[in-house]
Amino acid sequence: MRGLLTAALVGGLAAPAAGQVAVRAGVLHTVAGAPIEDAVVVAAADGAIEWVGPAAEASVPAGVEVLEAAVVTPGLVDAHSVVGLAGALNSDVGQVRDQDQLDKSAPIQPELRAVDAYDAAETLVDWVRSYGVTTLHTGHGPGALISGQTMIVKTRGRTAEEATIVPARMLAATLGGAVSSNFRSPGTAAKGVAMLRAALLGARAYGEQVRRAEEAGQDAPAPPARDLAREALGRVLSGELSLLVTANTVTEIGAALRLRREFGFDLVLDGAAESYLLLDEIRAAGVPVVLHPPMSRVRNGSFETAAALAAAGIPFAIQTGFEGYVPKTRVLLWEAAIAAANGLGPERALAAVTLDAARILGIDERVGSIEVGKDADLALFDGDPFEYTTHICGVIIEAEVLSRECR
Repeated sequence: MRGLLTAALVGGLAAPAAGQVAVRAGVLHTVAGAPIEDAVVVAAADGAIEWVGPAAEASVPAGVEVLEAAVVTPGLVDAHSVVGLAGALNSDVGQVRDQDQLDKSAPIQPELRAVDAYDAAETLVDWVRSYGVTTLHTGHGPGALISGQTMIVKTRGRTAEEATIVPARMLAATLGGAVSSNFRSPGTAAKGVAMLRAALLGARAYGEQVRRAEEAGQDAPAPPARDLAREALGRVLSGELSLLVTANTVTEIGAALRLRREFGFDLVLDGAAESYLLLDEIRAAGVPVVLHPPMSRVRNGSFETAAALAAAGIPFAIQTGFEGYVPKTRVLLWEAAIAAANGLGPERALAAVTLDAARILGIDERVGSIEVGKDADLALFDGDPFEYTTHICGVIIEAEVLSRECR
């Protein structure tokens, strides 16, 4: 089975049509609907899915390379990571610096942009892609009240420009002890929330000053000098960016929900280890959850939280998150498998790392499911994706075969 893709190339065809590829699957999980047995996906030269359906009805253009796999899923979508800012070497000294996920010079730095630090050629990007992750929501990590802006990328390309889908998607914020361990102030939970509130109020006032100056025209006083931090926070207040708040305890989650009620911004809860204790409140708020990796060592975390969120009807996705040790990320597929085995089930677990993640990120029109018109991002397996003995034997991003090696 380790030679699955190479052995399965259809022989006797003309040279492959440039940019096109087709995949035949024993079982195709579209995620948008029921699985299809003995199915084919045809990807067009523009990188989009051109056709999907039963193999008996397929018409693959002559010369198109055809790959086969036992199981095919959409490319995985990691709902929150630091990969590309954090690297495989875990070094922050000398000529090798691959730990740019958290700047500790100040606790509030919304002006920091992930796109200015993302390394598309980082070894860790290639590594997560080899395990099926084709889309990453990555950027500045937890540990500061506001650590910076996040971005969405495909796990390919030589530069940030080639990889980027959305250059700025959320502001990453953190409540609780992780902040006080990195900064002298805030030293308590209440101080942290007060500092966030003050920053948001300052951004609101700044935005009002700019608006009044623009409306008044030439006779108005000069507008305030540009303030990149307040501009970034203003984008949260206007709804252009979401606020991704790492909040794990009941106290932290409650504070995040209160701030949202006060300011009306688009909140995404991150981590949310004790969310199973506040299911009614989170559901009533209509707030999605980017859940901690089930196997992470977060306090009061549970393998069953994903199942509890699903049962409560709360939108959620599973992430690889951030680790304080090498390589600062986890294997997304394994984390989803743990949730699947602890009440979530395989179908919902797959959705939590594909379509549900894409919906929370606002990119479900492009990725997350295998449908005509969407990006041809596919993961090819030699068995059940959630079985420990299964290998991922191919990764395709926008019709480009980027991996053929079974891992």
